[in-house]
Amino acid sequence: MMRQTFLKRTLTALVAAVVFTAAAGFGLLDAPDGAVSDRLYQRPAATDGEIVVVGMDRRALEELGPMPWPRDYIADAICYLNADPDYAPAVIAVDVLYVGESADSGADEYLAAAAADGGNVVVASAATFGSSIVTGADGFYMDTRAVLAWDEPFEALAAAADSGHINAMADADGIIRHTMNYIDVPGVGRVESLARTVYRRWAEVSGEAVLPFAGEERQFSYLPFTAAPGGYYDGVSVLDLIYGEADPEYFAGKIVLIGPYAAGMQDEYRTSIDHAAPMYGVEILANTIDACRAGKVYREANEALQLGIVFVVSAAALAWFYDRKLLHALIGWLGCCAVWVALCLGLFGAGIVLHVLWVPLAVTVLFIVTVAINYLRSQREKRRITATFGRYVDPAILKELLVQGGAAEQLGGTMREIAVLFVDIRGFTTMSEALDPPTVVEIINKYLTLTTECIMRHRGTLDKFVGDCTMAFWNAPLPQEDPVYLACCAAMDMVEGSKQLGEELMQRFGRTVSFGVGVHYGPAVVGNIGAPRRMDYTAIGDTVNTAARLEANAPAGTVYISRTVADLLGDRATVSSLGGTIKLKGKADGFEILTLDSLRQERNDSHET
Repeated sequence: MMRQTFLKRTLTALVAAVVFTAAAGFGLLDAPDGAVSDRLYQRPAATDGEIVVVGMDRRALEELGPMPWPRDYIADAICYLNADPDYAPAVIAVDVLYVGESADSGADEYLAAAAADGGNVVVASAATFGSSIVTGADGFYMDTRAVLAWDEPFEALAAAADSGHINAMADADGIIRHTMNYIDVPGVGRVESLARTVYRRWAEVSGEAVLPFAGEERQFSYLPFTAAPGGYYDGVSVLDLIYGEADPEYFAGKIVLIGPYAAGMQDEYRTSIDHAAPMYGVEILANTIDACRAGKVYREANEALQLGIVFVVSAAALAWFYDRKLLHALIGWLGCCAVWVALCLGLFGAGIVLHVLWVPLAVTVLFIVTVAINYLRSQREKRRITATFGRYVDPAILKELLVQGGAAEQLGGTMREIAVLFVDIRGFTTMSEALDPPTVVEIINKYLTLTTECIMRHRGTLDKFVGDCTMAFWNAPLPQEDPVYLACCAAMDMVEGSKQLGEELMQRFGRTVSFGVGVHYGPAVVGNIGAPRRMDYTAIGDTVNTAARLEANAPAGTVYISRTVADLLGDRATVSSLGGTIKLKGKADGFEILTLDSLRQERNDSHET
């Protein structure tokens, strides 16, 4: 039985672990995990002011008209920023595509010349991605991120300024959490991102060593945002540069990023630092540059390793929660979640990114499910215990059984030391022949009510009624203190109660009753005994048989006990030995029978166990 239970729990734990691991592995948890991870990892901080965002904002659109603008506007802005070499920015990045020559060749030449003269200008290029069939040595496959088209600055501008791609790819839930470090462009080669290109130029001008960026050897890297939307924007419009209204000293030695900064320009994204407020592409560029400048190296932990952790933790959690007390399960759940979150934060500080939600979600779901199952099992067990013992035992014992709960699972046949009591009506057969059936039933019911009340009062277990005979025992299903004394107290109460009952019956029916009682103590098999379709909680064995034979020989109004019972009662009882005058069937010579003449009632004896 124990082996089957262990195998069942182990199999259940493994199945639960497989389910949660598969859910994580197939990406079913990506969206909620991303949201939780973003809240834990991404926290806005103050910027150092070295990056300035110049917006192609609503004011500029109202003044200059809708984009695209003539290219000499941006040339004017670049020339204004570089007019005084003492106040020139370290880098000027334009987050706008200038692909191919425009209708105004003079404006094209002006923009290229402005970039060449400044020597600090970086411009944008971009790829168009799509699906394409790629043929390789091992056959062909579908590349879902194939570069279908490449847009780069027109030839004169490309010769005058550095360039980097401005492509960004959101995760499956539409949130940008990663930066694309490079693109391998067919026929062109590897092109770095605009952010990385700007950072290299800034490091060169500033004399700083170029720091490695998180996984720059990989195409995508986790992006730790520094500022939320609006964090780099101080209200400087490109119009202020074009009209020469901005203070050139404000931009001296800094990284100046010029890009769209108005709604409706199709350059807004949801990012991991703030899912609600959109962030403009130029701000994402600023955050990426700051991450490069800080040398923030973040690598996402191996996916297979994290899935393995989910599997192990899920299996262990279910094994812990199963059949556990609520407080212990709650402590285990909170402890596991807290340790995992602390581990995530600690490793994030060391540059390793874990899936925050995977483990806590698995543990939480298993906690809720197992608590619900344990509760239902507990309720079912309480109903079973109540159905089994509700008719047999004192309500106080039943309450203790319900508290212990699991004790009922062990019932089914155990050897226990019990005190057994049998009581029978003397002369009942003759009485029943002389009275009509309704009267007989009324008398027997009064008798059974009396015996039952005496048994329950002294915390006994009512076993059964057999005709006019009642059987009860003590020290089962729960251990009791001094079960022999409790049984004898019930016996004496029955004898005393029979006197009053006899007087009542004599007045009403002209008949009286008296009881013969037998009490013995010893080992017996106690449990649910019977067939699968019909069983009772009862006791069997020689001790039970001996108690029954003591009762069968006891005269009316007498309690017969064994020497074992008398010795356990000690000086609390007055007894008279019958020696060997009565022979019990199945007992050898020398089995001593005694009468229980009186018993000292101890205070609260019927309430102690």
